[in-house]
Amino acid sequence: MVFLRVITFFSGCLGLIVIGLGAWTRLADAGLGCPDWPGCYGFVTIPTSPEEIDVANSRFPGSPYELAKAIPEVVHRYFAATLGFLILCISLLAHREKSVSSSIKKLSLFLVLWVLLQGFFGYLTVSLKLWPQIVTAHLLLGFLTASIIWLLYFKLLDEDNRPEWNFSSYTKRIISISTLLVTIQIFLGAWMSTNYASFACSDFPLCQGHIFPETNFLGGFNLFQEIGPNYLGGQMDLESRTAIHLSHRFGAIFVSALIIFLSWTLYKEGYRKITFLLLILLLLQILLGLSNIIFALPLVVAVAHNLGGFVLVTSLIILRLRY
Repeated sequence: MVFLRVITFFSGCLGLIVIGLGAWTRLADAGLGCPDWPGCYGFVTIPTSPEEIDVANSRFPGSPYELAKAIPEVVHRYFAATLGFLILCISLLAHREKSVSSSIKKLSLFLVLWVLLQGFFGYLTVSLKLWPQIVTAHLLLGFLTASIIWLLYFKLLDEDNRPEWNFSSYTKRIISISTLLVTIQIFLGAWMSTNYASFACSDFPLCQGHIFPETNFLGGFNLFQEIGPNYLGGQMDLESRTAIHLSHRFGAIFVSALIIFLSWTLYKEGYRKITFLLLILLLLQILLGLSNIIFALPLVVAVAHNLGGFVLVTSLIILRLRY
């Protein structure tokens, strides 16, 4: 049981790294750093010698090889593959341990199936040339994969020492609603990133010098975009990207108010540590989001903003589903 908890904890940490690497790959415009999958220009690793680079360019003449983009893509893939292997080990260990509850065994098996689905979406991300719907789904699935790992870890801890939580039914409903709306907010952030709408509003608190600039919400949230073009750099007009960006901004205000209300509810029930944790996570997310706008999307800050969203939604999932 102890070894199972250790490997699950390590997998949760690795999941956090994989999410960060995925954000790095996407934000560095390296999503097509390798135009094929699972290899890179037909190689197991990245081409390095002049001869290998010539072979790579001859195999994919429409996608010239760039080392700076191939590196993050390959690193992300290998870390993700390692995480998948560890998830398989977790499931095997859980089913061998007689003391592990059936619910944990089922969750670990579900996790294996889920990570296989995630791998398939990774393939589609490359084969469909960063089609926004697939890239967004891949990000959300990745978040959920790592969240389930952490949920599994805390459930394993509870096998020995169950926490003294006794949330009221009203608080549980608020947690559930908060989890749903934070997930939607993460979707909006992912949709903004995959459609390259982060720079649609480069000023704050206004957008293009206006409170409500010209927008096109139907175009911005067209989920039936054509499959086939190379979506690197995006295909939408400015009005559509502005609609996506503003939706994420206004969503952040609404979600922040809800998290503050949830924190107050938890505080009244005596859960002060949880209250302060949520408020700190929320404050960090707000500051990172503002920094992305003010400092024109620095790579480190943008990756941290992705990780902050993951930690916040995972915390809510654990609060609601730990037991």
